[in-house]
Order: sequence, then structure tokens, then C-alpha cells
Amino acid sequence: MYFCHQTKKNAIMSAYSYEEMVRNRIAHEKLATQFIKAINDLWYDMGIEMVLFRNQLIDKRASEILSLHNYAQNFVGEPIDIETTTSLLETMLSLDLCPARIDIGRLASEWIESGRHTGDEISFLKDKLSDFIGPDNYYPITPKDVVLYGFGRIGRLLARELISQEGRGEQLRLRAIVTRDKGAGMAEKRASLLRVDSVHGAFPGIVEADEEHSALIIDGHVVHLIHAQQPEDIDYTKYGINDALVIDNTGVYRDKEALSRHLKSKGAGKVLLTAPGKGVPNIVHGVNQLMFDPKTTDIYSAASCTTNAIVPVLKVVNDALGIEKGHIETVHAYTNDQNLVDNMHSKYRRGRGAATNMVITETGAGSAIDKAIPGLGSKFTSNAIRVPVPNGSLAILNLQVSKPTTLEDINSIMRTAALKGDLVEQINYSLSNELVSSDIIGNSCPSVYDSKAAQVHPDGMSVILYVWYDNEYGYTRQVMRLSKYIAQVVRKRYY
Repeated sequence: MYFCHQTKKNAIMSAYSYEEMVRNRIAHEKLATQFIKAINDLWYDMGIEMVLFRNQLIDKRASEILSLHNYAQNFVGEPIDIETTTSLLETMLSLDLCPARIDIGRLASEWIESGRHTGDEISFLKDKLSDFIGPDNYYPITPKDVVLYGFGRIGRLLARELISQEGRGEQLRLRAIVTRDKGAGMAEKRASLLRVDSVHGAFPGIVEADEEHSALIIDGHVVHLIHAQQPEDIDYTKYGINDALVIDNTGVYRDKEALSRHLKSKGAGKVLLTAPGKGVPNIVHGVNQLMFDPKTTDIYSAASCTTNAIVPVLKVVNDALGIEKGHIETVHAYTNDQNLVDNMHSKYRRGRGAATNMVITETGAGSAIDKAIPGLGSKFTSNAIRVPVPNGSLAILNLQVSKPTTLEDINSIMRTAALKGDLVEQINYSLSNELVSSDIIGNSCPSVYDSKAAQVHPDGMSVILYVWYDNEYGYTRQVMRLSKYIAQVVRKRYY
């Protein structure tokens, strides 16, 4: 009799627990929808872009918002919950805030640390965001027209980002795309490549081709398709484009003389190369962009995806411990300059089938480091292995440091860099026990530090660090950050 009664009771308790969990989940998802509404209102009505420890919050589902809160709790070690962040966001809507980029994760952490209570959000935010409130803190930003010169892997990802980050059109405005080919159906082919992507999935918007007017219509915005064989032949002003930032994604023009040809185009004002450049500033945003004033510098290079992955981490380690010497081995996804099947190529190994071989090839990582952190590059040797994955790469940093350290110390140093300071947008600190290359696809940081894989020799002087990077998207986000700096449309930030 007792067995039957106990079994029934357990069944009731299980049912009750399940129902309770459902109610809790629904309550949290409802809060997440309030959170999303506040995020959108701040973005579209006030020009305020919110992030959660560098993670974008625009166009996220309720489940993604809750997942990001879980990451924040684990990463920071603070009980940052959806109730707290939603309350703070809704309170921000009542303040006269200037356009800005604000980390709600940092604000929530500071709210918890302050020990304040519900109802005191206004005074807390007025204190923390005093430099963002009121007309005296507004400063004018002149939007910048952008031309994508080339429409390959990086060009198409840049188009996606320029559209998704457009907001009220106060920063960067995608106005045209330059390609060499023309003819019937070309607009539709370009539109098709933008709509879907084998690595990054479908574009979350509407892309239409206007063959008659040679244009793409992206979420209602007309983007001209301009056909040209050389930069100086183009008159951008005919399309209403003036003082544009031309982002060269072709890789055809690499040195200062060649890139200067873009400036001969009517309507072009600045040039940014999405590859390593010669005779021009090679920039890893977050590290060395302030060395060059966009008021006086017209041509920039965004360096390479690998340089953007390793330099932020090397800077942190060098600043904290010093680096005596080291070796960098990159394990890189195959790229378009390799053959799909065995065939002739100017470089022997790259002529072998990319999807069926690991291919040793050279990398300019050492010299590239020197351009971003003068004096450091000469301490390194480097090499690269191309492997059969379409995207997602890994840099292995074998470092001899100047000061003894431990695994706990090095992880603490990297975690702090990812939480605060100048490199919070560049370094993502991974807590995962099972990080693999496909996991980092779509990560907005160029450097994903694998805390579980790091090793330190017992003598404390030899360190091996593993840095993952989405060699397409993570790099594209760096190009976007640098573009805003060059265009002088960077908003005030609270990170």
C-alpha cells in the first residue's frame, strides 16, 4: 500500500516540478521579449547600440538572449539575470542619452556590486552614464558613404554587416559595390551569393536584383553595382556618392602606389585594404589604430585575419609578462587561392586538392606582428598549415616569457583583458571544455582564447596558447571597427 501511495506521490511531484519549470521558462522568455523590445527601442529611436560583454544583441531571439545571460554569469561570476538587465534597459529609455555603444553586462555587474535595490535604477544610471546624458554630451557625427571594391568572401560579409549595423544611418552607409564583370544576369548572381552562404547561412533580410538599373535592393536600400576594370575610371559622384570610404576586397592592389589609384576616382575620400599592405599603415584595431590620424592618413590596411587573431593576445602577454621569443603555427582553413583538385599552381603545395590535404605553406605572421607592435615581430618564427575545413582557424603560440607564470596566472591575465580595457572587442575568453573549429564560426572577436587548452611548462617560462578565429567573420568585424575609426563615426562607449 505504501509503495503505491509513494509511487503516486512521486508522480505528482514530478508533474508539479515539470509544470513549475515550464512556468519559470515562460516567465523568463517573456522577460527576454521585453529585453529585446528595449534593445530595439534604444537602437532605432535613440541610436544606442547595446552589447552584452561584446556580444551583439540586435536581431536575437529570446532563447539567444537567455543563453547570453548564462554566458555572462559563468564568465564574470556575477548573478547577472534577465530581470536586472531588463529593468536597467527600460530605465535607460527614460534618460536623454546621446548615441552610444553601451555594455549592459558591465552596467549589470556594477549594479550588483553597488548593492543598490529595485527602484534606484535612475540614480544609478545617472551616476554611471553622466557623460552620456544631456545635450552637452552630444557631438555631431557625419555619416560616411561606403563603396565595396570587390564582392568576394569578405566583401559579402561586409555587406551583411553594413546593412545589419545601419540603424538610423548615422555611421556607415553602403552605397555601391564595384565588380569587374558585367552582363545579363550578373545582378541576380550577386544577389544570390548575398542571400545564402554555405558557411554563414542565409542573410536575414530581403535581397532583390534590379538588372535594369544595375543595382541590388537590400532591405529596401538601393546599392549600385558599378562595373569597372580599374579604379580611376569610376565617377562615384554620378551615383550621389561623395567622400566615400572605398574598402578594397580584391587583393589586387597591395602597395601605396596601387591603392592610391582609388583616390583618383571622383567621390572617393579614403581607402581601406582588407589584406596586408605595403607602404601603408597595417592596423589591428584595438592595438595600434590610434597611431594614425584619419584626418591626415588616407590609406589603411586591415592586415590579415591571422594578424588580427594573434596580435591582441601577444600584446596582452607581452605587456604583462614580456616575450623573449616564440613560434607561431597557424592551422588555417583552406582559401580560394588553393586548387579544389590537384592542378597547376605557382606554389607547389597549394596546387594540391584543398579539401583532401593538409598543406604546409608560408605565413607572414612574424613581419605582420612588427607592423602592429614594433620590435616584437623579429622575436618570432612562423609557419602555416592549410587544412580541409572551409572556415575556422587556429593559431598556436609557443612563447618564451620574461617573467615566470602559472596556468592560473596566464588565464587570469587573458580573462581580465577580455573583460575590461582596450581589447574587450578583440578577445573572447572561452570557458568551453570541448571547443572545436565550427564552434567559433560567427564569433565577433578576432581572437578566441581557449582557456582549457593553454599550457605552461613547470619552469613557468614557456607558455603554449591556443587562439581560435573565424578567419572570415571575426576578421570582417575588425574591418568594420577600423572602418568606423577611419570614417570618424565612432560613438561614445561604455565598456
